Amino acid sequence: MNLALVLVGLVKIVFGGLVAALGIWLAFRGLNRLLGTDAVEDLRKGNIAAGIVHAASLLALGLLVQHAIQATFDAVDLTLRTPPFQPGMVGKLLLFAVLHVVLSLGVGTGVLAVGVMLFDKMTPGLDELAEVRQGNVSLALVLSAILIVIALLTAPGLQAALNGLIPFPQLPEGMLRAPA
Repeated sequence: MNLALVLVGLVKIVFGGLVAALGIWLAFRGLNRLLGTDAVEDLRKGNIAAGIVHAASLLALGLLVQHAIQATFDAVDLTLRTPPFQPGMVGKLLLFAVLHVVLSLGVGTGVLAVGVMLFDKMTPGLDELAEVRQGNVSLALVLSAILIVIALLTAPGLQAALNGLIPFPQLPEGMLRAPA
């Protein structure tokens, strides 16, 4: 058993859990404030339509942020396994990882809010959020699908835009050449 790998795995679990907690908070609070809804009140009343939309926003934000977490974990693994190991790189990597995740969550929340606003513009005369608050399940399902599709289609672009923030270690000279 390699104790260092076990510790790295535990750190990844804690980091992923913290990001999930922040993402859940953003999905329930941040996105709902942007959209003018109240997740806690909607769920307390047993509003199934609101529950569907809130669940979809959690899923969509998770889809958007999962790539940020994976890129961070890849950079950590590469840093730890690339000789010579530079202990100072871990602190720098942690700082960039936090920045990467915060930006991913912020941009992801914004993208989802813009998606809902665009859907609202495409359906004039229909107040989607009011309908969801009144329990319109069919509208909630459509809105939820829109959130998930937006997340699926924008996640690769978000990942590409934010990957430049991760300070991947410089590989030794001969590692990139094909064997002769």
